[in-house]
Amino acid sequence: MSFFMQAVGDSAVKIQFQDDVTPSLNRRIQLFSRKLYNHRIEGVVEWVPAYDSLTVYYQPHQIRYRDLCQKLDQVFQLESEANEAGGGLITIPVVYGGDNGPDLERVAAVNELSADDVITLHTRNTYLVYMLGFLPGFPYLGGLDKRIATSRLEEPRGKISAGSVGIAHEQTGIYPIESPGGWNIIGKTPIQLFDVHKENAFLLRPGDEVRFSQIDETDYKMIEQQISDGTFKIGTVIKDAKLS
Repeated sequence: MSFFMQAVGDSAVKIQFQDDVTPSLNRRIQLFSRKLYNHRIEGVVEWVPAYDSLTVYYQPHQIRYRDLCQKLDQVFQLESEANEAGGGLITIPVVYGGDNGPDLERVAAVNELSADDVITLHTRNTYLVYMLGFLPGFPYLGGLDKRIATSRLEEPRGKISAGSVGIAHEQTGIYPIESPGGWNIIGKTPIQLFDVHKENAFLLRPGDEVRFSQIDETDYKMIEQQISDGTFKIGTVIKDAKLS
C-alpha cells in the first residue's frame, strides 16, 4: 500500500493513501488508527481517519515534523496485535416511509422502483462506516445498492430530526442530532447515535459495520420507551478485521 505524508499547517500531518477508496483500504486505515492508539507517540494530540487518509495533529514544540513522520512510518510498519481487531456489526432498527421517511417515494420514483423495493434493497446490505463527520457521530456508510442511489435534494430542509436515515448519491447515513440537511430521508430510527452524557458519546465508529432492520410504528414507540427507561440494549457483534 502506497502513501505519502504532507504538512497541514504547522501542527498536523496528513497521511494520504494512493489506493482507490475501497472497504479494504478503509479497514487498513482503521487498523493504522488503532496502532496509533496502542503505540502512542509523544506530542501527538489526536488523529482523524477519513475515506482515504488519516490526519494526525501534534504539538510542534514537543516533536518536530520530520521526526513525527519517521515515527508514523515506524508505527505503520508494525505487525498487527490481537487487540487491534476490528469494529462491531450493529443492527439499527428503522421505521420507513410516512412522516418518518418523507423522501421514500421520491427515491422509489427516481429509480423506477416501488417503496417496498427501496426498503428491501436498503435493508439487504451490510454497510461500512467509512468515517464520522458533518455532525457529531454522523456515519458515512458505504455499500449502498446502486439501484437506490439518489442525488441530494435541490433545496435542503431547514430541519431534519435526530435519527433520520437518508440517502445521498451512493451513500446512506443517519442524522445523530437535529440539523438542516439535503439527504433524501427514507426512514427514522429511535436509536441514539450521539449522547454527550455518556463516556462513549458515539454509538458508531469508523470501521464498524451496520445493518438496517425494518420495524413498524409500534416497535418504534416500544424501543423509544425502553431507551427512555434505560432498559434497551442494542446488539453488537465484534468482528475480527485484523489484516496481514
